[in-house]
Amino acid sequence: MMPSFKSFLPRSLYGRAALILVVPVVAIQLVVSIAFIQRHFEGVTQQMTVAVAQEIRLIRDQIDAAPDADAAWAEAAVLAGSLNYDVGPAVGPLPADDGRYWYDLSGRQVTESLRKVLPGLLAVNFDGEESEVRIWFSSNEGIVQVSVPRRRMSASNPHQLLVLMIFTSVLMTLVAYYFLRAQLRPITRLAEAANAFGKGQTIPYRPRGATEVRAAGTAFLDMRARIERQIEQRTLMLSGVSHDLRTPLTRLRLGLALLPEDGETQALMGDVAQMERMVDEFLAFARGDAMEETEVADPVALAEAVVENARRAGHCVRLGVAKSNGPVRLRPQAVARALENLIGNAVRFGKVAEVSLLWSDRALRFVVEDDGPGIPADRRDEALRPFTRLEPERDPNNGGGVGLGLTIAADVARSHGGQLRLLASERLGGLRAELQIAR
Repeated sequence: MMPSFKSFLPRSLYGRAALILVVPVVAIQLVVSIAFIQRHFEGVTQQMTVAVAQEIRLIRDQIDAAPDADAAWAEAAVLAGSLNYDVGPAVGPLPADDGRYWYDLSGRQVTESLRKVLPGLLAVNFDGEESEVRIWFSSNEGIVQVSVPRRRMSASNPHQLLVLMIFTSVLMTLVAYYFLRAQLRPITRLAEAANAFGKGQTIPYRPRGATEVRAAGTAFLDMRARIERQIEQRTLMLSGVSHDLRTPLTRLRLGLALLPEDGETQALMGDVAQMERMVDEFLAFARGDAMEETEVADPVALAEAVVENARRAGHCVRLGVAKSNGPVRLRPQAVARALENLIGNAVRFGKVAEVSLLWSDRALRFVVEDDGPGIPADRRDEALRPFTRLEPERDPNNGGGVGLGLTIAADVARSHGGQLRLLASERLGGLRAELQIAR
């Protein structure tokens, strides 16, 4: 399949702007250069060569009209001297053909014009001195050789205009690109601020540039302020809800602790514990990681701490490939909570879980694999929805979760500019969960 034209276009805004700027300039240069060459190297050279050819015809007529050879060469010398030519009998062998350099465009036009206007022309040679053109023609006194200054037949230094035109175009292109870059820089800064906010980071930004860019920047600041205000209001509300819900649960637990220990009391204590766990998960899902600021942390140390906590809880969790590639800016508590949820799901439905870290230039992936039954490919998107339990045995009343573990992990990944991917584990045979965060 042939690649499309769009695949050859630059992807960055700077590259496309430079292409928009350079292509018209180059096109204009080509058109002007072609017109200049046609006009200067053909039209002007032809006119100057025709004038020189007529002067040479005058010299030949003087030679042919002279009574003898001495008089012919004397009259020709006087006339040629007034024209700044060198005239005399041909010395040495006559060139077999016209001679000129392959890149001498005006030389070809000079030769063609001389042959059209000057009958009896034998040869034209440009191979010698570049400042002279040697011409051989026949006359009544034999073969005559004339040396004509090159500037009389073509414009001197014809490349100067082209060089000046190219230099001016390059200079103006650089100046235009400088001003264009000044207009594109505010767009780049706006993109950086939006990208950082998508990763949970708030960097200083001030709208600059053209009116349209300033309007977009102001709209972004208003949107960011509204989102931060809503997150703050939700956090305050959830703090109050958390206190209001935990207070009656604490009273229930204290009341049950004062009752005699029997089967019914233990069942009620289990119900209270289940309610506390459900409330904690609901609040963790609703709160997300809005209350935590990003900081530079070592992801390997974070993963080791989470794995060690899981081992102390009696779970079989291994730490696989965890080579450090430098610190990463993230929310440590949120990422740790997401890893704990993934490990909890892994050990709940499997016997062994393994945690590893994979690095790339633009992302960091926390990988959690297990040897459990896994999740069918057609139901993985469904598993990421809140309060979704794929199997009846996963009901919270039967010891399962409330269906928020994967959802919380996915929200944490999205708040770090990444995503949560559910795949099949080729090594352990169960589920492979990849928590990807942007670097």
